[in-house]
Amino acid sequence: MADWCYMCLLRLIILCLFLTGSSEANITDVFSTSGENVRLPCNNALSDCTSTTWIYNRDSPAVELTAEGIKKNDIERRERLSVGSDCSLNIKNVTQEDYGLYTCRQYVNGQQQGADANVHLHFLHVSVSSSSSQSEIRSGRSVTLSCQLYSYSFPCDTLVRTERIQLMWVNQANVNLMTDSRYQILFSSTHCNSTLTTRLLNEDHNREWRCQLTQYNRLKTSATITVKDSGKNNI
Repeated sequence: MADWCYMCLLRLIILCLFLTGSSEANITDVFSTSGENVRLPCNNALSDCTSTTWIYNRDSPAVELTAEGIKKNDIERRERLSVGSDCSLNIKNVTQEDYGLYTCRQYVNGQQQGADANVHLHFLHVSVSSSSSQSEIRSGRSVTLSCQLYSYSFPCDTLVRTERIQLMWVNQANVNLMTDSRYQILFSSTHCNSTLTTRLLNEDHNREWRCQLTQYNRLKTSATITVKDSGKNNI
């Protein structure tokens, strides 16, 4: 119970700093999708990285990833992490398990120096909705695709309202599919999830569908999924 209360309080403090625009919050947003390599900037680095500690947190006790600029040996994803010459934290082949709050903190002689630099790593994931079984994915039947943004600390409606986050399904020509009556697209600001439902055509076999994430109308990342007709041969 104590850990749960602590996490709620931490999220509330960060949210208040974010909404008031306080420079003390020192927050950076990084958006990613499966398989990407990302760089998390350390915006409070000192002259070198020997004072830098990276900490990861997401609904569990905080985990120290690096200390004095060196990776810890007892972390599961050690091989995918590295510290850049600018003290940034680099993550290879990002997965859904990586999203969360990353904190860059500086220590000199055991004493913390300055404010934390926080990085929120958000993760965009696309999938065939569980309501559509593999046997149902064939021409003439309806299929539902899901595009979900996994984020830490901030509710989705806050990201939509204050950061102008949008999830958008597009075709190969980057045209918003909301303009096509063939598709039913619904967005839930409660779960940060956009679903696309359509009746499959023959030409949809092996078609790549893409969900884009934009912030202030600027593309931040996108995730794709290929739908295969289960009635076709060699699938």
